[in-house]
Amino acid sequence: MSDNKPDDALIESSDATASAEYIQEYLEQKQQQLEALPEDAPELDRARLKLDIAEAKVGITHGDEAWDLAREALDVFLQHELWQEAVEACDVLYQTSQPASLTALAHGVWLAVTYPIDPQLTINMLGYIVDETPPKADGAAVAAITAHYIADMRSTDEQRESLMFLTNEMVTNVAREHSEVEDQEALSAWMEKLRLHDPADFLPKLALVLGAIVPAEDWWFDRDALRDKLPE
Repeated sequence: MSDNKPDDALIESSDATASAEYIQEYLEQKQQQLEALPEDAPELDRARLKLDIAEAKVGITHGDEAWDLAREALDVFLQHELWQEAVEACDVLYQTSQPASLTALAHGVWLAVTYPIDPQLTINMLGYIVDETPPKADGAAVAAITAHYIADMRSTDEQRESLMFLTNEMVTNVAREHSEVEDQEALSAWMEKLRLHDPADFLPKLALVLGAIVPAEDWWFDRDALRDKLPE
């Protein structure tokens, strides 16, 4: 063995230090850009910078500071009906690990499934639901099959193969954890038992999962009003 071989622990330490330095530099750059905005700057410009800063603060474990910024940004994105950016804000809010982070996740999932945003982001948000759900609970199965449905319905030609593979693995892993499913025949029977073949069955179940996370009176926006605006 060469005496010059780098120590793995030193490499990891160096990488972590470099990453922290990069995040700090990025954070300072975005803060300077925010401070430089004129008072009459468009509120969307301000909101996007706040979300960038919040994401950086999550990276240096300043979750409480990140929460306030991302929450302000979310309100602006909702006001302008910018659903992709609203979900991105909910993603950052979830990652702040604050008391209401699961509430933010539920809001982000509702928006991500309701509106035709980037399927990768929607799948990521549903993956968080899987992670947060006990293995034997049906909520993980509902989130996983919804992710697979979104991948099938929304993927571009370039995305389709990778996203379908990813979500198929998500469903398979959940089935294994939920009911020790190990083969295709058992998987089909499991999906039939949980009524996971038809979105008319599993999407209402997803709504129940989100409702269990956020009581009706605690939602940050009026879901009925947003549904009424959806095209037929």
